[in-house]
Amino acid sequence: MSLEAKVDLVRRNTVELVTEDEVRALLSRQTRPKAYVGFEPSGMMQIGQGFVIAVKIRDLVDAGFDFTVLLADWHAYINDKFGGDLERIQACGRYFEDCFRALGVPSSVRFVTATELVARKDYWMDVIRASKAASVARIKRALTIMGRKEEEGDLDASKLIYPAMQVTDIHAMDLDLALGGLDQRHAHMLYRDLAPKLKWKMVVALHTPLVGGLQGGGRMDPVESKMSKSKPDAAILLPESPPEVERKIGKAFCPPKEVEGNPILEIARYVLLPRTGSLTIEREAKYGGDLAMKTFEDLARAYATGDLHPKDLKDAVARSLNEALGPVRAYFDAHPENMRALFGGG
Repeated sequence: MSLEAKVDLVRRNTVELVTEDEVRALLSRQTRPKAYVGFEPSGMMQIGQGFVIAVKIRDLVDAGFDFTVLLADWHAYINDKFGGDLERIQACGRYFEDCFRALGVPSSVRFVTATELVARKDYWMDVIRASKAASVARIKRALTIMGRKEEEGDLDASKLIYPAMQVTDIHAMDLDLALGGLDQRHAHMLYRDLAPKLKWKMVVALHTPLVGGLQGGGRMDPVESKMSKSKPDAAILLPESPPEVERKIGKAFCPPKEVEGNPILEIARYVLLPRTGSLTIEREAKYGGDLAMKTFEDLARAYATGDLHPKDLKDAVARSLNEALGPVRAYFDAHPENMRALFGGG
């Protein structure tokens, strides 16, 4: 594969690459650079996490990256997930690994836990070094990576440790590229700010789009309004049943002719089109017949002009999403243990 083809793979379906020149230089000098993404195991995975990141992991593996998923159990504990029950958090980490395997993440991708990282020699010294290199104000600005506001750093002192730990994770794994949703930008930029002071190597930061919650309202702040497992009726979870997908999509915010902040269009753009390359709209002949949308631009244009009705769009997205979730459901039917242990049922 040519260098430019690899760069295109890294860049596609993302909203920010910091920087393209750095990734080009990295791929020129290294045959197996290291990349990661980190997740707090904190509940059922939603499609904005799962599908978007799984596709991007495959792109990076195809571009030659050695990839690791960090199941950030200590970070979830700091962030009060599952009421601070570390055993449940770790059980959720095993469910997250199942989700990514079900979504087709390559077998070469490794999963590590924060519990493993924090046991390494010099980890906590590096957390202290990172903390000393940053002001309290700078650390507080990064608290949004936890889904917290700056003032919530005063809830307990551990909250202020979290950003320094995420910076140290990147250094401890000797990474070359850090992947995350746009909501993780503050952590990656914090690392890039501190690396020269600490004489740590610079890392490329790569950010994927955030899929809006089904309730809408993402026009002004996509981070605040992103799909979240904490609002289960406004999120499609893994492995959601077909009737639930249809119900949730059916009641979702999707005003006629409105493209910006429309979560149904965002699912088509960020989840479905990158996966299949097209979205088929099935309609009766009297309503114009079927449409095959190959690009988001074509889909958005048809919707903005009123040529595509919200119900037809919703029906197509629900149908395509259920097809995409089919292998995920099959995986969990065959491997129900971790999900059953965490959530019951299975």
